[in-house]
Amino acid sequence: MQIQTSPLILTFGVSDPIGATGIQADLACFSALGCHGLSVMTGILISDTARVEDVQEVDADWVCDQARVVLEDMPVAAFKVGALTSIEQASAIAEIVSDYPDVPLILDPFLSSLPDSGLADDDMLGAIRQILVPQATVLLLTQVELARMAETWRDGGGDMLKEDVLELTGMGCQYVLVKCTGTSGTGAGAQLANTLFDENGVIGTFNWQHFPGPFVGAGSTLSGALAAFLARQLEPIDAIQAAQEFTVGALANAQRFGMGKLVPNKFFAHPISLSSKP
Repeated sequence: MQIQTSPLILTFGVSDPIGATGIQADLACFSALGCHGLSVMTGILISDTARVEDVQEVDADWVCDQARVVLEDMPVAAFKVGALTSIEQASAIAEIVSDYPDVPLILDPFLSSLPDSGLADDDMLGAIRQILVPQATVLLLTQVELARMAETWRDGGGDMLKEDVLELTGMGCQYVLVKCTGTSGTGAGAQLANTLFDENGVIGTFNWQHFPGPFVGAGSTLSGALAAFLARQLEPIDAIQAAQEFTVGALANAQRFGMGKLVPNKFFAHPISLSSKP
């Protein structure tokens, strides 16, 4: 018998039947990057490659029990929290991860395939901001999501990006990765930029190739890969660079399973050769 040596990661998120987002995407990322995934389901999607039609909430007590039983049995090297479906879930998960302050927490609560990014309710958004953001090692969001999370509903000019980030790092969040903060070039040579902040401001900008898509699960791939690299004890800035490179590879090798969007291929670096021999 071989003792488990792969880092263990516990992910909280929705179940996606096509495997492009949520816990299925996380488990694929973890596996591709040498980690073993443990999962706690927060909701069940009815979806295909084109859209999400509905989501069924999982009772918060079930979420808590799923996680507690697993954590009493084995140690984890990282947590990832994705899309949640109730304030009660957010409260339960915040209490659970607070018992493991030395374990990195990747927080990626916005799921673009859900209506209103999955956080239509302001009370739900406020709960995540108050009890999960302060515990996050890295929070991932777009500029629009950042403004909502930071509650900067102000009119007027000026670049609010840094001020929005300060709202969150001031609450205890260690790093904020803001996606798509800039573009350069056109056509096949176009590039996007993600920017990493801490409490002192910008600490890194990461450029990556823009692919036309459309894709479903690009953000989930990035945050899942980030969780894996942090679990493997890379420093946050190195983990983010590595996660972005992994995501670019997954997008470049994306697959079209149905009539909708392309799905990132997490196993692009490990192609399987199927032999026709008996």
